[in-house]
Amino acid sequence: MSFWNNLPKPFFVMAPLKDVTDAAFRALVAARGAPDVSWTEFVSADGLYHTRMKRRVPDAENPLMRDLAFTETERPIVAQIFSSEPAMIAYAARLAAELGFDGVDLNMGCPDRSVEKQGSGAALIKTPEIARGIIRAAKAASDLPVSVKTRIGYHKETLEAWLPAILEEDPTAVTIHLRTRKEMSKVPAHWDLMARAVEIRNRVNPGVLLIGNGDLADLDDARGKIAVSGCDGAMLGRAMFGNPWLFEDIERFRNPLANSGCAKSAHSAREKLDALIELAHRFEKLSPPKSFSILKKHIKAFAAGFDAAAELRARLMLTGSAAELERAIRDNPL
Repeated sequence: MSFWNNLPKPFFVMAPLKDVTDAAFRALVAARGAPDVSWTEFVSADGLYHTRMKRRVPDAENPLMRDLAFTETERPIVAQIFSSEPAMIAYAARLAAELGFDGVDLNMGCPDRSVEKQGSGAALIKTPEIARGIIRAAKAASDLPVSVKTRIGYHKETLEAWLPAILEEDPTAVTIHLRTRKEMSKVPAHWDLMARAVEIRNRVNPGVLLIGNGDLADLDDARGKIAVSGCDGAMLGRAMFGNPWLFEDIERFRNPLANSGCAKSAHSAREKLDALIELAHRFEKLSPPKSFSILKKHIKAFAAGFDAAAELRARLMLTGSAAELERAIRDNPL
């Protein structure tokens, strides 16, 4: 029995976002109300093998190992890995088990060209036999439950062919980003297709959990789309930007008797800026030697929606440390 079997329904989980859902941001969110499941940023299984086994880079100095750091407050937490080589996936899955993760997720949806050149990410949609082998390798490597995150197709929607190929390998859960690789994020997510995905799941392997992903504004939106489509849970990504409180009312939104569209907890500009300061300090502590400039996307999200936000945001973009960022915020009257 894995943690997946004990999740309440509907459940709401954190999306893995590169240079966003790192250890610092996940800890920030967990301190304000954790999602039902947390995901790491995706990590290269090949990179883990070559830095740890071939180059013998000490884990304390290995940036990929730092990407796999987590705290107990984030449990259950899933390590997301990618590769087109079953042996590399097996190595990374065993490592995830050794590190104490609660599950392993296989990225079969990332559209990054450098990832696809390796035959990984969304490229696996075009090679279902390789994708099958990767799932089998991950399952055989450890006792951790194996899940998959993918898309509805590559050049076009191919759910009827692609989803059964995954389901037949019996992963514990499948997250479907409801766009094709070609569409990227240029069109609205096709939530109208989620019900069909559920029908396919029910026909091929009804024991697999299905998670919908794409364009979810908040937990109320997610709950509504789960109810209409019949999927088991929802994964939220961009809704977390500037909002580490996204999951704080998770139990209320899980309750089907709760009022749809009910008022959400309001957080002041000062609370948001204090959270940004906390994030910056966590980032410096947990994420070296990453560039402080990675926080710019967070600065844009947190320093927004209040008077003089643009001016403050411009100053914060020039800071190069948590101390500088905090000083700039503390010196700014609201």
